[in-house]
Amino acid sequence: MFVLIFSQTIIAQEKVIETTVVDTSSKIITQPNPIVKVKHDPKKATNRSLMLPGWGQAYNKQYWKIPVVYGALSIPTITFFYNNNIYKEARYAYNARFAATAEGGYDSTAYFTLETKYQRADINAIQTLRNAARRDRDYSVLWFLIVWGLNVADATVFGHLKDFDVSNDLALNIHPTFNPTTRSPNLNFALKFKNKKKQDVFIAR
Repeated sequence: MFVLIFSQTIIAQEKVIETTVVDTSSKIITQPNPIVKVKHDPKKATNRSLMLPGWGQAYNKQYWKIPVVYGALSIPTITFFYNNNIYKEARYAYNARFAATAEGGYDSTAYFTLETKYQRADINAIQTLRNAARRDRDYSVLWFLIVWGLNVADATVFGHLKDFDVSNDLALNIHPTFNPTTRSPNLNFALKFKNKKKQDVFIAR
């Protein structure tokens, strides 16, 4: 009987030893890296639009404006080449017609190379067409530069507006006042807007 009790005690101790296994594996807790937000720089938008139209709009994440910019630039570009071709034709025709006159020495060599419309047209009309085509060609260059400048201005303005929070924090308050000095009513305008860095209030009368 003593042997039986002793053997049961040993078996019970073995079960305890088997069930009391300690997990010694260590756990490494890692912290996520902080998200660093890159500050929006309006100067980059300006410089990029100066170098390439639409690049500043892409930097401002206003991608829908890129085809608008190039569509606007394509109009003066097309008119430039169109008017430049007319100017070259009219200039050549005028020189050929003038050379065939008495003042030009009756040189009709280039005259017979002209199209029929230039052979029959009045020389003064050809001169007017030449001058008008040259003027319109030069205006096309001017309009191209203006559109490019508007592209830069748009990128600059909306680059600065990226720093402002346009939400319910933007408010306009209007209330009437009375000026006792002039004895006349006035209106006070209070425009309040919130900058992402600080909050400013501008009051104007």
